Amino acid sequence: MSFRNLRELIKGLEKTGQLKRVQTEVSAELEISEIYDRVVKKSGPALLFEKVKDSPFPVLINAFGSNERMAFALGEKSLDDLANRFEELANLQAPEGFREKAKLLPKLLELANLPPKLVGKAPCQEVVMEKPDLTILPALKCWPLDGGRYLTLPIVLTKSPKTGTRNLGMYRMQIYDQKTSGMHWHPHKGGAQHYREAEQMNKPLPVAIALGGSPALIFSASAPVPEGIDEYLFAGFLQGEAVEVVKGKTVDLEVPAEAEIILEGYVEPKERKLEGPFGDHTGFYSLPDQYPVFHLTAITHRKDAIYPATVVGRPPMEDCFMAKASERIFLVLLRKIFPEIVDLNLPMEGVFHNYAFVSIDKRYPGHADKIMHGLWGLGQMMFTKWIVVFDREVNVQDTSEVLWRMGNNIDPQRDIIFAKGPTDVLDHAAPRSGLGTKIGIDATRKWKEEGFEREWPDEIGMTDEIKELVSRRWKDYGID
Repeated sequence: MSFRNLRELIKGLEKTGQLKRVQTEVSAELEISEIYDRVVKKSGPALLFEKVKDSPFPVLINAFGSNERMAFALGEKSLDDLANRFEELANLQAPEGFREKAKLLPKLLELANLPPKLVGKAPCQEVVMEKPDLTILPALKCWPLDGGRYLTLPIVLTKSPKTGTRNLGMYRMQIYDQKTSGMHWHPHKGGAQHYREAEQMNKPLPVAIALGGSPALIFSASAPVPEGIDEYLFAGFLQGEAVEVVKGKTVDLEVPAEAEIILEGYVEPKERKLEGPFGDHTGFYSLPDQYPVFHLTAITHRKDAIYPATVVGRPPMEDCFMAKASERIFLVLLRKIFPEIVDLNLPMEGVFHNYAFVSIDKRYPGHADKIMHGLWGLGQMMFTKWIVVFDREVNVQDTSEVLWRMGNNIDPQRDIIFAKGPTDVLDHAAPRSGLGTKIGIDATRKWKEEGFEREWPDEIGMTDEIKELVSRRWKDYGID
């Protein structure tokens, strides 16, 4: 089952006992964050705060706060089921006979109907504010040292001034006053590239921000969708139907029709303002810095709009489960480039970019080194500080096994390499902002062809016959 908007998701969550309505009035300044932090750390329900001080809009938070709920929001029972859909698509083969072509036709028709669909009227424009004002939004001040209140789950829409290519991204936005906010996009993001182009042409960049919409669209804006793939198209595949869009009121951009709230405006070339600090997903505050400024020209919204929010910080947080969904989906694409990869784990303790545990079907000497360098050359994998490569039988989802294998299988001098390259801007330990070093560890069994002349020992393990015997007789032992 796919959900077209937030209210459909809320109904689905409530029907399955995964949502709690909070009717006590709460403050968007720190109070919602503290409630949320306690709930998400206990794998608790999604929360709908119906009365938020000084705002007419209720707040939905923790809607994606577990692997199961993330899968549910995207219409699947598990993240593996979600990945299987992409596996099926990735494995499509050109049919030869008539019968095979007939079998493939429904899938091709499904894909053909997925580009965004332009409509004339939309729920997101039921109300057009006469005097648009950012301060009426229940934007959260998440942590005590934050520089102010932030939009934390915005879908930011831009188009390339040069090519017209569209991008949807998710960048935090600090509210400065009624008409302006920060635009915190990092240099490698699509929106930042469009802004650089606008600056080169010395013209403002039109921007629209969607708050809410289908869960698939919210996820797509946050996911590392490969450059050149339209996030509207990606979301359409996820939800099984085209995303409906409508022309903005004051900007030449197509905004999601099913969104709750739309902010329209522009970012001026060369204009910067101090933004931050902000309690970030690393578990530390990102420091204040100069970022572009968003200028508001219009706000439209549903008559009974719901404001979506999240809070990032030390894991586990809601964004960790969104990242795990990305991991499962993009593993499918990764295997198309590196078919020897068996599994991948980006553990939440690594906050998306610190660790990558990879198991491979090792086929030749130095294979692990090839995988490390290959991954560092792929999109946002370039930020990964630690890449550790294991043999195919290792369960890289089991951190205990990962650490056990690492401790036993590596000689530090021989098996560790260092590489220089881009780092995440939020990596406060890097010697320079956005530039530092990464570490690669070969934790595979070593071969003679790799210079290992000793005998590699067998692992301790019981025979299958004895395991089966003990399993059959377990009740006879009276142990439990």
